[in-house]
Amino acid sequence: MVDVKRNTIVVYSDIGCPWAHLCVWRLHRARSQAELEGRVVLDHRAFPLEIFNEQPTPKKTLDAEISVAGALDPDAGWQMWQRPEHEYPVTTLPALEAVQAAKEQSLEASEELDRALRVALFAESRTISMRHEILEVAKGCGRVDVALLEEAIDEGRARSSVMEQQEEGETDAVKGSPHVFLPDGSDVHNPGIDMEWHGEHGEGFPIVKSDDPSVYSQILGRAV
Repeated sequence: MVDVKRNTIVVYSDIGCPWAHLCVWRLHRARSQAELEGRVVLDHRAFPLEIFNEQPTPKKTLDAEISVAGALDPDAGWQMWQRPEHEYPVTTLPALEAVQAAKEQSLEASEELDRALRVALFAESRTISMRHEILEVAKGCGRVDVALLEEAIDEGRARSSVMEQQEEGETDAVKGSPHVFLPDGSDVHNPGIDMEWHGEHGEGFPIVKSDDPSVYSQILGRAV
């Protein structure tokens, strides 16, 4: 069982997961619409798909998912990869570590950096596996002290947190990216989305059978 503090939403995910990008955007939007900013905070925890699957970020799979997930909510920020393919981030571990490192400052700093890194990847085609790109993204986050973040990254202080969360993700409690956990003991995997894959990953494409964004207002209500 995942322990969740009151007024907190725990989100297990990979920054390189399009469904998690959609989920996080909808959480931010629902919180704003419910006027719960400053009352409910997101506690991001790493679900590193590259470790679970033992493979680099699968660009062909993500390309197929972006086309489908992006159509569900274009306002989240999307575009197909615009840089040369050799600049595509093969790993998201440095970005996941940065989000955990920002927790030394506050959960609010961590969630702002998390959202900004997702936008950097999916809406701006930035190579978020690179140290300098992560720090440049952090400079645009008002709650993040970039100097403190840089120090934490260079000392590797967050790697153990990422690996501990990866071990948590291997339990039956966490089903995949994204998976949301709430203070009342409830949880939702890929909120509101019922989907299946047609064909093999990297060759086929996802089919969304139903999408219910209203579940996010229920999630925020259960978090308070």
